[in-house]
Amino acid sequence: MSTPGLPAAPRLDPPAYWEERARRFAAHGAGLAAVCSYGMPEFHNRAIQLTQRLALRPWLRLRPGTRVLDAGCGVGRWSRVLASRGAFVTGVDLSPTMIAEAARRAAAAGCGAGCRFQVADLCTLALDEQFDLVLGVTVLQHVLDPTRLRGCVAALAAHLARGGRMILLEAAPLAATGRCDSTIFVARRRQAYLDLFRDCGLEVLAVSGVDPAPFRTQLLPHRRRLPRPVWLALLALATALSVPIDLLFGRRASERSWHAVFVLEHRRRD
Repeated sequence: MSTPGLPAAPRLDPPAYWEERARRFAAHGAGLAAVCSYGMPEFHNRAIQLTQRLALRPWLRLRPGTRVLDAGCGVGRWSRVLASRGAFVTGVDLSPTMIAEAARRAAAAGCGAGCRFQVADLCTLALDEQFDLVLGVTVLQHVLDPTRLRGCVAALAAHLARGGRMILLEAAPLAATGRCDSTIFVARRRQAYLDLFRDCGLEVLAVSGVDPAPFRTQLLPHRRRLPRPVWLALLALATALSVPIDLLFGRRASERSWHAVFVLEHRRRD
């Protein structure tokens, strides 16, 4: 669901890419074009937001005072939700513009006191604290280099407090597919994530689905071959068909979902 709508340059500099994207879209509307599907219409990104929210809802019922790390926080859409429930949220992101916009939106929503934001690279994250919940939504799928990916998961695991949980929502189909991959996005096979989590000392408590309806992901690779009016009409139809299926069956149909929610904790430690 975070598949970019436009291809990036062959030699991508991630901080520069995300900063440019933030400058273009972070302050517009809900800021979803900055953090969901780049270059896609608002109705498509709002559908993504809705299905993500429903898929994450069972795992984000927190006690007041819960310490949360919002990894790759973007414009702070999840930080604000959790801070409004009494959590103390630290949001980190590569882009200074994303961070500034996240802070602005949190203050405007009246939950600025429960949030703090800072620019940081998740692959080398080294905060002087640990968290009861580490949340990452469509972050790892944008880390293409295998060494940096492993470093990112290890760094997030290192910030997880004893007894805490990590919740990750990523593009993770059961079968390998490259139809939507680009220079900023990869839909890794789900088993690749499960193996990586195990190698980083994390135990999988649950895996649930998000978006089993295949219509949008089947359509996306054809975007540049179709006239824009035709493309938008087909995308609107695909979205209209997908949303009811995703909302009704998304969490239960994990094996058919394009994205997955991983619920993780540290293996037993002395």
